[in-house]
Amino acid sequence: MTQKTYKKIVFDAEGKKLGRLATEVAVHLMGKDLPEFARNTIPERIVEVINVSKLDITDKKKKEKEYKRYSGYPGGLKSRTMEEVIEKKGYGEVFEKAVYGMLPGNKLRPRMMKNLVIKE
Repeated sequence: MTQKTYKKIVFDAEGKKLGRLATEVAVHLMGKDLPEFARNTIPERIVEVINVSKLDITDKKKKEKEYKRYSGYPGGLKSRTMEEVIEKKGYGEVFEKAVYGMLPGNKLRPRMMKNLVIKE
């Protein structure tokens, strides 16, 4: 049995915009930067993002950006602003949602997200 060796890539989020960094991280999680890229495989790499709490997010975005979820029942639409999410769960949750939305919506997405490590 062979042991998989994972390559580690580290990003420093200090002073960077949320969306710009999230797209870069998503590309590395999918393996699109590799010459042997294939949509049906997950690359053997861990992507670590440090200093997420020092991301450059404007106050307007914190107040106006909404995260919605729906329970499936009448009147079951719930929404939170980015500010509320940061207060309750931290900057890591906001960054995780941004990267999650940029990955392809198939069975590989949850497995790709396991290769993402976020440190505030």
